[in-house]
Amino acid sequence: MRNQKPATAKAGCRQGGKTSHRQGGVPPRRQNQKKKIKSVVREWVESLIVALILALFIRQFIVQAFKIPTGSMRTTLLEGDRILVNKFIYGAKIPFTDLVLPALREPKRGDVIVFIYPQDRKKDFIKRLIALPGETVEIKNGGIYINEVFNKEPLISNHYYYNRPESAYGREGQAIKVPEDFYYVLGDNSSSSQDSRYWGFVPQKNLLGKAMLIYWPINRMRIIR
Repeated sequence: MRNQKPATAKAGCRQGGKTSHRQGGVPPRRQNQKKKIKSVVREWVESLIVALILALFIRQFIVQAFKIPTGSMRTTLLEGDRILVNKFIYGAKIPFTDLVLPALREPKRGDVIVFIYPQDRKKDFIKRLIALPGETVEIKNGGIYINEVFNKEPLISNHYYYNRPESAYGREGQAIKVPEDFYYVLGDNSSSSQDSRYWGFVPQKNLLGKAMLIYWPINRMRIIR
């Protein structure tokens, strides 16, 4: 007679093989869960990247928030006011280049502008635009004279401006001509403002934008004029 292996042994091998196969594999349900988690994480990461790029684009080319640090623009702007500045109205600058996007309009007398401080490019200043390129400007008896004519615009004439006897840009009886591509700016709170009377003119290339809105604190929310 031929020797036959017990049937139980043969069946046991098959059963053991099936068992090891189940232990070594990943159940379909768990695989689906991992795929879903990876998909959710990828969507979140993509959304965050898009949001960051959009925020940087808006900040650079459309609108930027600033906080007022001093009282040089009282009472138009108070210390601690948070404002939004329109970056595209004068033509936003493209980073790392000398290129500027097309402007909606030229700066106007009376605009409250934000600009890079000519004597320290790490600082941003905010003042009111008083005189345009090519004009002569004089501070006399607290008022502003443009091309020897008293300026009656309320945004300017409602403020009193002090002369600076020791300055080349704000002496009494001195009319100053603004160079081309430059602006003459003053703070509304003339007695407490470091402005063109101290350091001269603002280059057009230093303009960052026009202040348009106080958004914080809530009780001071308003359009800036």
